[in-house]
Amino acid sequence: MPNMSLIDTLKHPAMRMLYDSEAFAVVHVQPNADDAPVAPHVPALARDGFEIVDKRSGKEVYLDGSWAELFQQQIAAWQLNTPTQEEVEDTLEGYAELAQTPVVMH
Repeated sequence: MPNMSLIDTLKHPAMRMLYDSEAFAVVHVQPNADDAPVAPHVPALARDGFEIVDKRSGKEVYLDGSWAELFQQQIAAWQLNTPTQEEVEDTLEGYAELAQTPVVMH
């Protein structure tokens, strides 16, 4: 798992904010394009992932591999049937239970 903070995520051109509320932030982290500038402290990625930040606890979790695939399926379902904010936050709460990494600001 890459050790990236939300600040790194916002600075990196291959990362896109998907959701931002008082309780959570979700960022889609995409593989580095060959021509995209990458800061030396940001690791190269082989595949997509998602960073979920629980602002209440100050912790984050990075989903890649099968976890990212499951989360991508959830996003696709949300696109078909627009959820309420409460439904989104309930789902994010479940993923946030996996969060162990404190959010670090550089």
